[in-house]
Amino acid sequence: MNVVSDSLKSGSALADDYINHYSRVQDLYGADFREEAAWSSRVQWLDESEGTRMNRKALVTCLRQYNKRHNDHQEVHNSLDLLEQTGTLAIVGGQQSGLFTGSLLVVYKALTIVLAAKEAQEKLQRPVVPVFWIAGEDHDWDEVNHTYVMTPELQVAKIKMDAAPGPKGPVSHTRVTAQQWKKSLDHLAGLLPDSVNKPEILELLHQSIEESGNLSDAFAKLLGRLFGSMGLILLDSADPSLRKLEIPVFERMIDHNDKLGQTYQAAAGRITGKGYSLQADVTEDGANLFYIYGGNRLLLQKQNGNFTDRKGIVNFSKEQLRHELESHPERFSNNVLTRPLMQESLLPVLCTVLGQGEISYWAITKNAFPVLGLKMPILLPRMSFTLTNGTVRKYMTHFGLSFQDVQHRYEEARQNWLNAQVNLHIEPRFEETRRAFKSLYEPLIQELGTVQSGLTYLGEKNKVKILEQITYLERKTKQALEKQHEAALRQWEQIYVSLFPMGKPQERVYNIFYYINRYGFGWIDDILGSCTRYTAEHQIIEMQ
Repeated sequence: MNVVSDSLKSGSALADDYINHYSRVQDLYGADFREEAAWSSRVQWLDESEGTRMNRKALVTCLRQYNKRHNDHQEVHNSLDLLEQTGTLAIVGGQQSGLFTGSLLVVYKALTIVLAAKEAQEKLQRPVVPVFWIAGEDHDWDEVNHTYVMTPELQVAKIKMDAAPGPKGPVSHTRVTAQQWKKSLDHLAGLLPDSVNKPEILELLHQSIEESGNLSDAFAKLLGRLFGSMGLILLDSADPSLRKLEIPVFERMIDHNDKLGQTYQAAAGRITGKGYSLQADVTEDGANLFYIYGGNRLLLQKQNGNFTDRKGIVNFSKEQLRHELESHPERFSNNVLTRPLMQESLLPVLCTVLGQGEISYWAITKNAFPVLGLKMPILLPRMSFTLTNGTVRKYMTHFGLSFQDVQHRYEEARQNWLNAQVNLHIEPRFEETRRAFKSLYEPLIQELGTVQSGLTYLGEKNKVKILEQITYLERKTKQALEKQHEAALRQWEQIYVSLFPMGKPQERVYNIFYYINRYGFGWIDDILGSCTRYTAEHQIIEMQ
């Protein structure tokens, strides 16, 4: 397995500066993850603030019940035993519960959490456990109901689970029927090429969905199969047992809601003032809490001192909302700006593993933490990978392509190669022809106008038609050239569809089971063996 570092295009200028130019954004964050002093300072803070977080025993009891159902590995129970002990720290990261785990970035986040916990434990010489926060309280079904694989025909195939009619509640509370599971699994089975690993994959998926009534439970079981032996603790943010323990935290969020909102507003102003775009909605009247009513997850806002939703379906005074919380804690959930506060209130978070979009919106929360007596943890960028193989590498070498060429200049490089095959620079030649035609024809049109005014209009119309015909000939020439070099262009296509499907980084599109089908379940261990230390640099891994 060959591993090299190379940059990957960023979707967020703010996150890119956090990772590569921290001095530009240091006032928006708590600490630089590269500084040793930041880690030692964080440890000291966690030791001193032990009493401000949830009781460890109560939390572990809840997590043990959940992991017993979905992630029952001895290594996980060992991690939970450690978490129950004062002084144990945690590396935490999370994601929504996608279909068949969703895209590769979910797996890379879990891998980062495991690797970072191991490395921190060795460095600090004290227990550090990995925790994956499943965002089961999220209700955006369209974000989690699909995944992609590549077909032998080099097509990016989408596997989608349609939602059953009903309210838009948390994904962990959204029922998935046996028929829905079967349809999605059959679709995946039909798309995966036959291999020695395929029967085991299908058996695992069938086993996971057979025991799951929703996407989150199946997601947990699959993550447990992939990372449970590494001691990864799973937590579902929509777990009713956990919600009961969170009542005091929600109470503080309600009591200090105005102050929290002010910090978010001020931070949003600082971020946009530096020229960055906001990655999360910050509204002046936002309460940044959800309330589940009639199965629907309603975002609360403040009006005239009360808490209501946009359509006015529910309306509570602060006292009424607190009473609802005491009576029905399962009806409450966080949004993206209060989830960091909840995570910090529950766990001794040494650092939190985040993707670039998350790094961007966490900047909004920095000054919200002290309102609840908390402190922003270290933000550790998720590790990033692109998987390739010997065939793709061979094709890239043959065409003289670098990873950056494929990422930023693919179409240009492909067309240049095509032109070079016949020593005919198609686009420049046709553009030259168009210019020459216009330079000769346009003066003629003007002269014709002196004969009869209607000839000017006729001449302009004729010019457009001739230019259209030149463009048509250019397009047919390109098609003929492509037909002539069809086999080679298929190799170009394989390069691009493998590395940047749909024009996006591979890790944001393809499903892990496409790669397990090809390389076996052990390839995650192989990556951990090749990447023994954490790095924020994007890595290209050539699989064997």
